[in-house]
Amino acid sequence: MRAIGIILAGGNNNRMRELSNKRAIAAMPIAGSYRAIDFALSNMANSHINKVAVLTQYNARSLNEHLSSSKWWDFGRKQGGLFVFTPTITKENSLWYQGTADAIYQNLDFLRNSHEPYVVIASGDGVYKLDYNKVLEYHIAKRADITVVCTTCNDQSEIERFGVLRMNEDCRIEEFEEKPMVSPYNTVSTGIYIIRRRQLIELIEKAGQEGRNDFVRDILIRYKNLKRIYGYKIDTFWSNISTADSYYKTNMAFLDPEIRNYFFKQAPFIKTRIDDLPPAKYNPGAVVKNSLVSSGCIINGEVRNSVLFKDVYVGNNCVIKNSVILNSVYLGDNTHIENCIVESRDTIKANSYYCGEDGVKIVVENNDRFAV
Repeated sequence: MRAIGIILAGGNNNRMRELSNKRAIAAMPIAGSYRAIDFALSNMANSHINKVAVLTQYNARSLNEHLSSSKWWDFGRKQGGLFVFTPTITKENSLWYQGTADAIYQNLDFLRNSHEPYVVIASGDGVYKLDYNKVLEYHIAKRADITVVCTTCNDQSEIERFGVLRMNEDCRIEEFEEKPMVSPYNTVSTGIYIIRRRQLIELIEKAGQEGRNDFVRDILIRYKNLKRIYGYKIDTFWSNISTADSYYKTNMAFLDPEIRNYFFKQAPFIKTRIDDLPPAKYNPGAVVKNSLVSSGCIINGEVRNSVLFKDVYVGNNCVIKNSVILNSVYLGDNTHIENCIVESRDTIKANSYYCGEDGVKIVVENNDRFAV
């Protein structure tokens, strides 16, 4: 493909609550065996984008470890590769990334030293499948300066999380408002953009010289009447996991066989780093209904409508309902977990009871075993 990729994976926000205390949002586990960034990386690889930069910053240790080898997404070629850029102290700059535009500005050499004519920019916290080739063809056909991939948000209470836009009959964006409290429109940006490489360099250089650091506010919104900015609307599954509730709902969505098959049994496939773990073990007396159980798990109790990530131990007479249990959790005997997200490496003592009665409850014990 005639494009390079940039994945913005350095952000953090308080809406993830305790879940982002020790990992970047892009490193959040998804659907039992995956990380959030796997979806953007797989879409890049499946679209034959061979050169991809991931810009990391906040709590990046586990994310950088996950990205330590490019072979899992098939970027290990003579031409291209997977590049991970963290903030670096230089003679000219000693600041962390001040925003999405500033993150690109601090790594402009990556763009300058590339030869592909186009750039695909994506966020690391989206769960979706998309052929970027189709978006690029649309971008070229419209003779657009920037193309924004967008979708319909059916829940008006979620509007404030996204950039909301309005397009004319030709799909050119006429209005763009970032994270409004209320809006009469329900078309939202997915955080995926296509732009010509030389033009991106020009816009980012100008923004950097003026001290403007945000890609959406200081480029998309500022230039919406000066540049030809078009929207490309998708109607397939797309979810953003930037809040604890949306993270919970996204994982629970994978209990739907249609969504599981769409992502994992229909080509092109989502790829991830593989851990050498034995298959899940179900001991006598275990009851598992409508749940995702990952490799390395040992089940002795009852699991219903839940997602269990890798290496989870469920003790005798445990009951787990409507919950997400992250990696390497030990659940002692007679534990009851309902409507909860249990943080990774937690050891839940026997006879414990946790239930999210007003929304999802996040369970974090202070006896974690130092991993994510």
